[in-house]
Amino acid sequence: MVTKNQIKLVASLQQKKYRTQHGLFVAEGKKLVSELLAEGLVPYKIFIDPALKGLDFEEAETATTRDLKQMSGQTTPSGVLGVFHMPKPKKAIQADWVVALDAVRDPGNLGTIIRLCDWFGVKHLVCSPDTVDCYNPKVLQATMGSIARVQISYLALGDFLKTTGLPVYGAFMDGETVYKADIPEKGILVMGNEANGISKEVEQVVAKRVSIPQFGARSAESLNVATATAILLNEIRRVS
Repeated sequence: MVTKNQIKLVASLQQKKYRTQHGLFVAEGKKLVSELLAEGLVPYKIFIDPALKGLDFEEAETATTRDLKQMSGQTTPSGVLGVFHMPKPKKAIQADWVVALDAVRDPGNLGTIIRLCDWFGVKHLVCSPDTVDCYNPKVLQATMGSIARVQISYLALGDFLKTTGLPVYGAFMDGETVYKADIPEKGILVMGNEANGISKEVEQVVAKRVSIPQFGARSAESLNVATATAILLNEIRRVS
């Protein structure tokens, strides 16, 4: 039986400060929980609704629909809720391309970019401290499980880029078209904030400014940051 203290703890993990305090995060849905377990993330607790058929999780505890609603951040709980220990941060992989995010705030954008890193084989994602928390429930849902296969670090981005030793490429509206740029075998691709782009501090460390050429109406101001990341990673992988 789920206790009141357990419900209180899990419900509190919808907020970043409590996730940080306890070193735990919540993942909801059979697919997401299964992917995290398959990739070796350590569960703290897994709760399932016994009314649902076909759920097979070792050491799972049953929870009523009412309990799950109290613990869940979803309007309609899926019936599977996992609480996981946050993995310990690892040193950034510098033998390949790395994606770096400068103050990306939208959970859907971050979740999609994590999926893109997984798709294009980018093993490490570096985020500035003011980028949205990767364990935000909306981010987790958008990753579709890819968060288990991408290392994510939150670092002082300017300092990291100054000491990395890799060529730093940044996405700018006025940069050289990526289709003509010289793309090395490894480097760092910096993507900026949805409204303001790459900050002045980080811009100073960017060695190469690249852009995506526009073919349509000039009334379109810019691409969504996740869409732009997809296009740039596709070209990087095509030529590097």
